[in-house]
Amino acid sequence: MQLTGIHHLTAITADAPANHRFYTETLGMRLVKKTVNQDDVSAYHLFYADGQASPGSDLTFFDWPVARERRGTHSISRTGLRVAGTDTLDWWVKRFEEHKVTHGTVVERDGRLTLDFEDPEGQRLSLIDDGGAGEAHPWPRSPVPGELQVRGLGPITISVPELAETDLVLTRVLGMEPVRDYATAEGDGTRTKVYAMGEGGPAAELHVAHQPDLGVAHQGAGGVHHVAFRIPDGDYQAWTDRLATLRIPSSGPVDRFYFRSLYFREPNGILFEIATDGPGFAADEPMESLGESLALPPFLEPRRAEIEAGLKPL
Repeated sequence: MQLTGIHHLTAITADAPANHRFYTETLGMRLVKKTVNQDDVSAYHLFYADGQASPGSDLTFFDWPVARERRGTHSISRTGLRVAGTDTLDWWVKRFEEHKVTHGTVVERDGRLTLDFEDPEGQRLSLIDDGGAGEAHPWPRSPVPGELQVRGLGPITISVPELAETDLVLTRVLGMEPVRDYATAEGDGTRTKVYAMGEGGPAAELHVAHQPDLGVAHQGAGGVHHVAFRIPDGDYQAWTDRLATLRIPSSGPVDRFYFRSLYFREPNGILFEIATDGPGFAADEPMESLGESLALPPFLEPRRAEIEAGLKPL
């Protein structure tokens, strides 16, 4: 029973139309599911992913009318997006300049070429050269050429003021393996510890920046709500039982229709999710037309008229 990698990451936007333009037109990702927050149906839940809506490729957003995030610790601080090759990163530098995207320069971090940038609301992201490892599923209708597209998520970086208890949960509860550390990207003299899941590699790593002197973050637009880790469908009950046996407070089983979830907070308050790979986003729409209309899970379908009336067009 093992986590196999990053499943998805869910962030917050206060401007769904602008968010949609940036992630589909500038970054060239595919909108694979246009639905609502199942706990707050007044808000969109938008899922951007690769051409086949693969688990581990989806970056998602809740659309909430909130102020900007106040950066700090006790938070998910940076989202990695994988691309392949030095030439690809050079191409993205030029694209970001053309589209006036806030970005840095290509640097080597943790042994990988990395290009930091921000979305229009200030979410901190990085393009990571993964060397082309593993499968890629480009979206043919993307404005970005297939070989240059975002291949998937990872690694994800969190910031904590106290490392010991988080380390205990990551290693003893979730079975991650500490593999190395490196100087934290902000250059504040702290170290970031790398934890590997499954077969490891950038698609299956959580990076933990130990920043005891940083102020506490306040979640908002441009910030991240939670990170989800992948499990095979058949391991779901075992993970449910494991959290219960260890008396870790959790949501208990939650069926999101597109996958099944478990939610809990690690000791520094960051929300973690464990999510199954299936059934997947094609459970209620043809693969070729994912994201083109509002999709609702069966238990919300009777409220479609009410829900659609409360949403603004993208």
